Amino acid sequence: MTRPSRTGETSAIALSAAQAGPTSPGRVADAMGTAGSHDALRRLNAAISELKALSVEPLLNRAVTALEAEDHETGGRLAIQALEQDERNGFAWYLLAIARERAGDFTSSITCYESALALLPNQADVANDLGRLAFRMGMKPEAEKLFRHFLAARPNHPEGANNLACAIRDQDRAEEAIEILRPAIEANPTAAMPWNTLGTIVTEQGELTAAHTFFDEALRLQPNFPKAQYNRANVRLSLGMAQDALADCDTALAATLAEDERQMMRLSRATILMELGRTAEGWDDYEARLHPQFADCTQFQAPGAPWTPDTDLSGRSLLVFGEQGLGDEVMFANLLPDVIEALGPDGRLILAVEPRLVPLFQRSFPTAQIGAHATYAVGGRTVRVAPFLAEDAVVDHWAPLGSLLRRFRRSVSAFPARTGYLTPAPERIAHWREVLQQAPAGLKVGLLWKSGLMNGARRRYFSAFEAWADVLAAPGVSFINLQYGDCAAELEQARREMGIEIWTPPGIDLKQDLDDIAALTCALDLVVGFPNATVNLAGACGASAWITSAPGAWPRLGSDHYPWYPQMRVFTASALGEWGPMLSEMADALAQPGGPQLRRF
Repeated sequence: MTRPSRTGETSAIALSAAQAGPTSPGRVADAMGTAGSHDALRRLNAAISELKALSVEPLLNRAVTALEAEDHETGGRLAIQALEQDERNGFAWYLLAIARERAGDFTSSITCYESALALLPNQADVANDLGRLAFRMGMKPEAEKLFRHFLAARPNHPEGANNLACAIRDQDRAEEAIEILRPAIEANPTAAMPWNTLGTIVTEQGELTAAHTFFDEALRLQPNFPKAQYNRANVRLSLGMAQDALADCDTALAATLAEDERQMMRLSRATILMELGRTAEGWDDYEARLHPQFADCTQFQAPGAPWTPDTDLSGRSLLVFGEQGLGDEVMFANLLPDVIEALGPDGRLILAVEPRLVPLFQRSFPTAQIGAHATYAVGGRTVRVAPFLAEDAVVDHWAPLGSLLRRFRRSVSAFPARTGYLTPAPERIAHWREVLQQAPAGLKVGLLWKSGLMNGARRRYFSAFEAWADVLAAPGVSFINLQYGDCAAELEQARREMGIEIWTPPGIDLKQDLDDIAALTCALDLVVGFPNATVNLAGACGASAWITSAPGAWPRLGSDHYPWYPQMRVFTASALGEWGPMLSEMADALAQPGGPQLRRF
């Protein structure tokens, strides 16, 4: 079969499909319709029935019937048979696209959708489905163009407006997205989907009470609306309503058939269980991130057999892959001393970590083989490998680092009381203690206040810089800048508006030099900040640290502290976005007579 060529608005999708994998759904379930919805298939069947002269009409009708019955394998096979008879049949390409998407073959599905749209330019449903898949693949501008195509053909269509609003929201244009939804809601007062999307938009803006109201409205209009139920669960978790969040999430899971959506919900359910202190169950559900149908699944290529919780590790060789974000790689490493003990003197640990962590981990675990992992996009999927291994390397078992928690950290009581499990270079700690003498006098407190990625979805987890004013006003403190990324504006704001000099240490890249950053945190009297890679490094190295937290922050595992770092003090907000009282409490603690009883210069 030769795929028809097409130039224009969707060409970038076919060119990018091999490099772009499905993006992580995060904490939001977008209701955007499904591949070949029943309404779309009904309209397609009607269009096919008008073409009685087509020799492939019976095959197409049977393919539609199969897809309506959720039998994507039969639907795809029949579509291919139709294309073997008429390779320029746009309906057959469309049906094959739906079948391949439902099978999880997103790259092939995109090329099939593009073929269908080239041959059926007036079939707006094709543009909508292609746009929805482009959205899922992370190509939001291309998705926006396709949704506009669909909406132009079907003005005020609730799904069309809803999908366009999702694409615009994810390009950080929240107000524009809301304005697209308003007329759709007015024109379709009984449609629940736009209310759900409106809830997701204000959730990302941190307006959780309003979001809860919008999800309530979506569920009033459509009580059996699993995605709205799931989204309300996540809002309830952030509002400190963990038990209600679990009930919502379980209800949504019971009513959801699509496997990719089920795995997204399982992963969120894991965090709810952890907040409730049901740690063992939480780690079991956390395995959803590895399910082949999870939208951001990382596949690991490694020799040996996959590790399971009942694997006997004594005397074996085990390859462990760091995973998730940089902070998670550091935090999950809490269990590595236990793994080494389980392997015993005749066993061998091989550890693949983020390249910047290699020197620190080599020093910390001298009996292990440490190397850098590498990650690639292959066929629309993320694949992680350990390229430092020899081709003939013998490995008994392999595991992602987070999966080992199912065996070694099944409860808060399973966390050891030891302070620090990573070993910074002693000579670099001494170096930074000397350098810090150049900073203003006082208690040396390292400061971080934001993530390196501050898009619309993440901003709600971080306070505005102005909220730190009380902390920065603490007497007798010399604040040391540990904030990576562009923070010149905030440093100037502190100097100009607060009269505070936040001193930046010379000769260090605060994003790249992780081994040196680890030593710097140990040379400081205290590190304070939101959870990020640097604060995790400080905790893992045994440095004194204070961390801010919000309701539903799963690393606390339902406790009032961070079990990973027993020396770390946690300041928790009453609700997501309620940063003021929490930071005032931190400021009071920092300003106590005698300070926090830490080493002074």
